[in-house]
Amino acid sequence: MKNKYFTFIMLFFIGLFQTFGQILNVDRENNEDSIKKKVKGILAFNFSSDKQKSNLLEFQNKNELDFFLNKDHVIIVLSQVDYSFNGAKNLENNGFLMARFRDNDTRVIYPDLFYQYQWNGVLGMQNRNVAGMNIRINCMEKKKSDLYTSIGVFYEAERWNPFLSTFSYFNDSLQIVNRNMFRLNTMLKTAFKIGKSIDFSAVSYVQFPLNKRFNSPRWFFDSNLIFESSKHLSFVIHYDHNLDFFRPLPIDTYYYNLSMGIQVKI
Repeated sequence: MKNKYFTFIMLFFIGLFQTFGQILNVDRENNEDSIKKKVKGILAFNFSSDKQKSNLLEFQNKNELDFFLNKDHVIIVLSQVDYSFNGAKNLENNGFLMARFRDNDTRVIYPDLFYQYQWNGVLGMQNRNVAGMNIRINCMEKKKSDLYTSIGVFYEAERWNPFLSTFSYFNDSLQIVNRNMFRLNTMLKTAFKIGKSIDFSAVSYVQFPLNKRFNSPRWFFDSNLIFESSKHLSFVIHYDHNLDFFRPLPIDTYYYNLSMGIQVKI
């Protein structure tokens, strides 16, 4: 048990120093990237321990580091890890690491380039590599609200492994699946201030396989309600869902996540 607590402590500090402190999943985006704030980095984490048959331990860490470049460009580095243990059994091992290069919300139309590495042991995704480009369109940018949309293409290389220890749908007939494809990517994002210390952001991605399964898209929706208690500390209510009609393994079509946590700005 001491080893498990040590693992969580190490994961926390790795998350802190590796990237300092968000996908596309491909799928997520910086949850406050367009509201006019000078945010250099964000560190957010959740941890809980629950005594059941064994100790149920859950850990989540999100990090973001923004590099502001000349001519209003920005490089955004995002990471997230989710781990759950019930005694010695690993129940969840999910996460991603992503890098993006784009305009810092000053131009009406501009390219948005990205790369992402992702894994999700519960769904059987051993790894996913994604690289692509969107054309990002600034529909509205005000001091307290914004609206963006984009369209683009990315290449997706995946390895799905039903023999992972955390996979939830195992049966003897399943096999490892390697899948590569191009996808059309569409995005709609908004953020606005509800009150002096309350921000809301949401992003929706609909992604279509560029093959004969074009009519089987993936829809990812991500939202955050942020309550700012001080200059550096906020409380966050997060909701996201993933609806995918083209799964390589026989798993559920729809998943969602609802969580609450704290967020530290640096």
